[in-house]
Amino acid sequence: MIPKSAKLRVARPTDNLTKITEMYLNGLGFKLLGSFKDHNGFDGSIIGHEAHNYHLEFTHHMGMAVGQAPTQDNLLVFYLPDHDVWSQCCQKMEKAGFIIVPSYNNYWDVVGKTFEDIDGYRVVLQNREWMS
Repeated sequence: MIPKSAKLRVARPTDNLTKITEMYLNGLGFKLLGSFKDHNGFDGSIIGHEAHNYHLEFTHHMGMAVGQAPTQDNLLVFYLPDHDVWSQCCQKMEKAGFIIVPSYNNYWDVVGKTFEDIDGYRVVLQNREWMS
């Protein structure tokens, strides 16, 4: 069993490292936790919040192209139950350059919004509490 103290890193490649990093920092209010250059041919940025048990990593392998997201159902989902906070976050996402799109699975559109980044990956901001 994975202990409660474990950290989760979600990593994905991009052809737009600088722009993607800026979009997620500005759109989700994350901080740059770390970055690296030419680590075995990879550049990268690690973003998130120091107090959270998760963070995101974006990488670019020099000389390689990864293209767009493989499907429209590649999602990061954040549950934001406070309507005012959710609304402010949605505005920040648009200002950061994310595009509002209809969700591939319309479940996410009932009380949420789906945003697409320049690589075609999507972030859903749900205006509800997550229930297990």
